[in-house]
Amino acid sequence: MAETKKSSSSKSSSSSSSSKKSSFWGLNKIAFYTIAAVAILYLVSLILSACGVSSVAVMALQNIGTAIMVGIAAYLAWKYVRPKQTVWKVLYFVLLLVILAGIIVPLVLG
Repeated sequence: MAETKKSSSSKSSSSSSSSKKSSFWGLNKIAFYTIAAVAILYLVSLILSACGVSSVAVMALQNIGTAIMVGIAAYLAWKYVRPKQTVWKVLYFVLLLVILAGIIVPLVLG
């Protein structure tokens, strides 16, 4: 009887761990496909730059890649910060403003 109980508990723990592995949009999968998409954007911008295409198109592709990465990181960071205290939320928004300023100000000045 104890052996039956032990085998059923090991089956339930293995089935719950396998259900976590089969998640369609797991964090690891999102990170991988984001890196792949941004790498393709940077590769295209590299090829365009080597071919002498205008730097506006190259910079636009690089900025799109940066925006994708910042957007996904910001979303995941918000999921982390949302249940925390207000201080964490304020810090989150301050950091986002600094990142946006770091992206936008060089574009305006340049």
